[in-house]
Amino acid sequence: MIQILITGGTFDKSYNHISGDLFFEKTHIPEMLERSKCRLNVDVKTLMMIDSLEMTKKDIEKIIDECKKTKSSRIVITHGTDTMVNTAEKIAEKIKNKTIVLTGAMIPYAFGSSSDGFFNLGSALSFVQTLEKGVYIAINGQYFDFDKVEKNKLKGYFEKK
Repeated sequence: MIQILITGGTFDKSYNHISGDLFFEKTHIPEMLERSKCRLNVDVKTLMMIDSLEMTKKDIEKIIDECKKTKSSRIVITHGTDTMVNTAEKIAEKIKNKTIVLTGAMIPYAFGSSSDGFFNLGSALSFVQTLEKGVYIAINGQYFDFDKVEKNKLKGYFEKK
């Protein structure tokens, strides 16, 4: 079984067509799995629905605790891209015996075909099944070791550092 842990981030933001605001309503992950006709044995658990810039040390500890608690040795975490690398680093300090893949999106899933979220979720689910134990970032069709990646905010994608 693959454990999917949801923390929010751009991935799960919804769009108010009147005000133009982005907000959290509900996770889109179950819909995404259904639309993709996912045949994997997954368990989806929402931990929080926040922007990663608002993530506290306590929130990261909650993510780590859930990673430890789950019986699954393969975990995908949806996370905001701004602090994803920091969270991955904190997880890697505490957990060595599982394969953990963090993923996110630059454009909300609610934006439809312009979102990279659908692709990134599929990639993360594939990578979590094939990678060795460790902590990784999977985004834009690539995976990176947690300590060898950074978000290029000028170009809008992740790259090796």
